[in-house]
Amino acid sequence: MVAAIFPAAGSSKRMGGGVNKNLLELAGEPILLRTLKTFSRVARVKFLIAVVAAHEVETVEKILREADGLKPWRVTVGGSERQYSIANGLKLLPEDAEIILVHDAARPLISTRTIDEVIDAAEKFGGAIAAVPAKDTIKLVDAAGFVRYTPPRAELIAVQTPQGFRREILLRAYERAAEEKFLGTDDASLVERIGGRIKVVTSSYSNIKITTPEDINVAETFLRVEHGQAT
Repeated sequence: MVAAIFPAAGSSKRMGGGVNKNLLELAGEPILLRTLKTFSRVARVKFLIAVVAAHEVETVEKILREADGLKPWRVTVGGSERQYSIANGLKLLPEDAEIILVHDAARPLISTRTIDEVIDAAEKFGGAIAAVPAKDTIKLVDAAGFVRYTPPRAELIAVQTPQGFRREILLRAYERAAEEKFLGTDDASLVERIGGRIKVVTSSYSNIKITTPEDINVAETFLRVEHGQAT
């Protein structure tokens, strides 16, 4: 069985207006709800866990209760960092959940195809991430701002979510991080630290993370193109 955790407790400072970006509407529907509905269309995903700010729990529960087509869900309170929020979500996992997906709630344009492929890869290799090839040239710089090295672009990817893992691997990675007070940039970085293998699943450039007001416009354009309404 597959369970999915959706961190959505961020402050959304870059969005402005003091509103959680995950509760803003995209094409007439809250971003968080749109994301959860997509995962609910994947047959193997059986349980959803939304992790939100304490003052938004009741609001999010109301939104989800009134929605149609969702798999069974729970809402819990997030922490001061994304990693701590996911750790809270892990406490609500059903006992029979064997594959755990972690997906940014603010990536509402994820495809069911990518979700399925991440599940397949996580089952086979223990860990998997959605990603796209890097478009730009990336350079490593020193503390003074001088270029040290230009990695081959063919070896670089831009990491997205979902990231998927076998349950025992992800739990062990989080336990180790807590013991050593390590704060990673994503879930895969925690699994890498305990020697886990991470398989890359090629995703889509449309799987953007809504971070700024401009991202809403970009996402709406992607949706219009998807439905053949581009002008």
